[in-house]
Amino acid sequence: MTPAARLQAAIEILDAIAAAAREGGAPADAIFAEAMRARRYAGSKDRRAIRNHVYDAIRSVRSVPASGRAAMLALVDTQPELAELFDGSSYGPAPIADDETRGEAGLAAQALIDLFDPLVGEDEGAAMLARAPLDLRANRIKADVADLATLFPEGEAIAGAPDGWRLPPETAAAQHPAYAEGRFEVQDAASQYASAALDAAPGQAIVDLCAGGGGKTLAIASFAGNDADILACDTNRARLQQLAPRAERAGATRIETRLLNPGQEPAMLADWQGKANRVFVDAPCSGSGTWRRSPELRWRLTPARLDRHLADQAKLIDIGADLVAPGGKLLYAVCSIITREGRAQVDDFLNRHPGWTADVGYLPDGIGRAAGHGFLFTPGRDGCDGFFLARLTSPC
Repeated sequence: MTPAARLQAAIEILDAIAAAAREGGAPADAIFAEAMRARRYAGSKDRRAIRNHVYDAIRSVRSVPASGRAAMLALVDTQPELAELFDGSSYGPAPIADDETRGEAGLAAQALIDLFDPLVGEDEGAAMLARAPLDLRANRIKADVADLATLFPEGEAIAGAPDGWRLPPETAAAQHPAYAEGRFEVQDAASQYASAALDAAPGQAIVDLCAGGGGKTLAIASFAGNDADILACDTNRARLQQLAPRAERAGATRIETRLLNPGQEPAMLADWQGKANRVFVDAPCSGSGTWRRSPELRWRLTPARLDRHLADQAKLIDIGADLVAPGGKLLYAVCSIITREGRAQVDDFLNRHPGWTADVGYLPDGIGRAAGHGFLFTPGRDGCDGFFLARLTSPC
């Protein structure tokens, strides 16, 4: 493909991503993958160039643009060398007119920025949209961080993450034979901090209430030395089905999965009521802390969608609390930097549940900042995804 044809392909893909953002459709990565399947003639260099154009344009525009071309024109303002590719050639984009609409540049819509936790400073913007490094977690069942240092000597240890090893963005670590052997997982440092904060230990009974594909479930099994009974739950069958083969690869043999029907969770978890030593509630959220990986999420969040997330979070943290044994602990977490999803959600929980207390002092020194009754991580300060967590102890 010519450079101009690559740019036109990126514009067409951006059109689809913008439409999906407005309509609540498929995520950008899925749209890009489908677009590349339809362009089988594109070589690896073409795909890489098109992807870079697409995601650079998404990062450049603060809210959903009128079109893919409008998003790309906003990128031209910061990468002026792209302007010459609007050459009107057979497969390239039409020349730029003086009065064309451009996407609005910036971090995010001001109404969204106004929702951020007070700890998120104006200097965080660049880090929130920069390409994320690739973080690995050694699986203690089969390896340790020293093994990762040997396997990937170009990396470095992650501060405060005892099993963490950081590599440059887009490193193809998952193609290494050691990954197929289950010796490590790809997991952002923030998720590693949260999994460690649960304080899982051998002999415990543990529930991962929103397990998804099981990344944190596997981390919990690793921290417990494969010597804890773990129940991994979710309402999404496709995501939960990913856990069994991942657990087999990791050698995590004491994980049970349970698919829950929305609205029927308490009845379907009745056998665990008041019995869990630890409960992890990694609740669905805005994903505002993950813009480094999914920058189009800035285009998707609406007041109605946020309200749905808030309602789900409150419901799930209450369901999780009912599973905790007297004196046990619940870890609430969201990959969000929005106050209402973090510290405010925990404040409301503590008001609803007299006798519960918020723990302190369970994170490594210098990791995270106190945010109400929990802790907040941000990309600029902590070098990881934006994340909020709070560990809560039930009354004895």
